[in-house]
Amino acid sequence: MKLKTASPEYIEKAMSFSRQEAERLLARMRRKLAHRLEYSEIQSLEAVALQLQIEDEDLQHWRKQWAEVVDRADKHGKKDGARS
Repeated sequence: MKLKTASPEYIEKAMSFSRQEAERLLARMRRKLAHRLEYSEIQSLEAVALQLQIEDEDLQHWRKQWAEVVDRADKHGKKDGARS
């Protein structure tokens, strides 16, 4: 199984984080990523970068899904007339 690695862009972002910001990000870390950090498969900087990348990807996915919901609601609203 291939392990995901952080992109250079996210490593640069992670390097700019304060210790407190990094700790907050690590506190939200998923179990699989936490295990990789715990067993020293990855460094803490890469773990912060990966978590940041995962959260950005999740946010993009959520925005896409929300746009679809809004689009469907708009289409449904136009079928039923102008209700507010």
